[in-house]
Order: sequence, then structure tokens, then C-alpha cells
Amino acid sequence: MIVTTKELFQQAYGKYAIGAYNINNLEQIVGLFRGNLGKTASNEEASDAATSAPFIIQISRGARTYTDKAFLEGMIRTAEQVFPDSIFAVHLDHGTEEVCYDCIDSGFYSSVMIDASHEPFDKNVEIVKKVVDRAHAKGIVVEAELGQLGGVEEDVVGSVKLTDPAQAAEFIERTGCDSLAVAIGTSHGAFKFSGTQGLHFDVLEKIQAAVNAVKPNFPLVMHGSSSVPKEWVERINNAGGALKNASGVDENQYFPAAKLGVTKINIDTDGRLVWCAIHREFFRDKPAEFDLRAPGKIFMPAYAEYIIHKNQKLGSAGHLEEVRKALKK
Repeated sequence: MIVTTKELFQQAYGKYAIGAYNINNLEQIVGLFRGNLGKTASNEEASDAATSAPFIIQISRGARTYTDKAFLEGMIRTAEQVFPDSIFAVHLDHGTEEVCYDCIDSGFYSSVMIDASHEPFDKNVEIVKKVVDRAHAKGIVVEAELGQLGGVEEDVVGSVKLTDPAQAAEFIERTGCDSLAVAIGTSHGAFKFSGTQGLHFDVLEKIQAAVNAVKPNFPLVMHGSSSVPKEWVERINNAGGALKNASGVDENQYFPAAKLGVTKINIDTDGRLVWCAIHREFFRDKPAEFDLRAPGKIFMPAYAEYIIHKNQKLGSAGHLEEVRKALKK
């Protein structure tokens, strides 16, 4: 069942964070849906209530243009039928104004993110407000971003600029956005931190206090939050990869962030690492093979298991039925 991120955030705020996972192909979609139902081996396998979770499926501009966007939308619609117990939002990740309008008009997306964070504050407000007005007219919710993350997202190269708490409060009042992505030390890509760097919880606390003063229980979002697990990086490198000094967000910081109002945590790089490791290992160990389905059969349950693990760290595991009951009221 497709719902809005706003409906999910109302249930999660202050208790846990919802995993927002980027997808690009069939195998990722199948693994993602299985994992969020607590399944691993097959579509027919019984769901595990203790690990099943609501989730957000994210489509980036790059994913929409990798082939025709209709392919991804068709596969997600099919997954909704194959996995009817799932509850999820369909979200545009890092959209431009033009792409946001295309998604709003499509009738498929339940949520869009307009990223004008590279613009000056007033210009960011202006652009977001226009998208909000058009989206809200069709019952679609909007995520915006204030501050800048390091790393590269699509064609935007970010330089780190932490979110100013006072500006955050002003921003949500002026734009009417439904959630706000904040910069608190995360970064896009596989090379986020060096040494003992981590999230700026002191900044997050101030942002939560400032925005809640104008809009209580206002949902915050963390982008660039993949953990870049060392075991997957090592598996890639042992199979011929060359990822040096890759590092990410400590998974143990997800739940404390959720307690401070972060209700959506974006995870993209980790899914690519799992895909890369499994495919590299498969063709390293079986160089005579050329069937693309063979490594895919290994990837799907492995990715499902990784999604279950992520949801446990986010605190969302085990909350699916609770969300279902709340949405029926």
C-alpha cells in the first residue's frame, strides 16, 4: 500500500526512523520489499512481524533517466501486488523544480524532494514554496533541504555547510514544507568520514528545539547516511575492487538521531556496495559464467537480510502492523 511520508512520520516521530532506500533495478526492488516484510528466501515465505517495517522507496533523477522512468514505476506497481502487505511511500530523491513538477503531475509519487539547498536562503525558500503549493494541491507532500552535505549527489557537488537552527525554523514557516533535510555532519557517497568524526548531535538538538517551537513534532531528515560497512568494502576489495579509506555513518547513531526528531534516514551507497560485492565475488569464483540471473539470485536474499539489519538499527523493525492499524483508524 502506497502512503505519504507524512502519514509514516506521524507514527514514527520520536520513536524510530523510517528507512529511505534508493532503487535502480528489479533485484533491488525485490530484495527491498522482501526485507521490509522480514522475508529473505522467496515471495511465498511468511512475513516476520518482529522484523517487518514500513519504508520509503526512493527514486533519484539518475534512476529515472537510467532507462525510461516508466520501467521503474511499473516494477514498483508490480511489487505492490506481489507484496500486498507492504506499506511504503514512493519518494523522488533530490529533485529539481522541473522534475518535481513532472512527478507531481504523474499521479504516481506520494512524496517529492525539492533540493534547492545550493541556492541562497531566500531563493531556496522561493523555489520550495512554489513546489509545495503545487504538490499540496494534489495531496502530495514535500521534503526540502537546508544546509549542504559534502560529497556528490547526482550532478551536485556539495561543500559542507551545517544547518543553522534559527534559519531552519524560519524556512519551514515560510515554505510550508512537510519535512526538512538537515546537514549535521553526514555526506554523500562512500567516503564520508575520517578518524572519529560523526554526527553533530549538539546541532541536531538545537534544530529540533527551534523547529518544534514553530511546528511541534516536525520531521527531520538525514541524507548521506549509509554506514559503508567495512565487511562489504573488504569483500569488494578482495574480489578485485579498489575502495580505499571508505567510511560511513555509525549505525549506532541512527536511533539516537531518531529520538531527536529524525524520522527519515536515506540509505543508497550501502545497497550499491552489497550489489557490487556479490557480483564481483560471483564472477571471480565462476569466471566461465555469464548468466546475469545467477548473481541476482544471490543478491536478492542478501539485500533483504541487509534491509532487515538496517531496520533494526533504525528502530523501525517490528512496527509494520502498528502502522497498519493506525492508518485504518
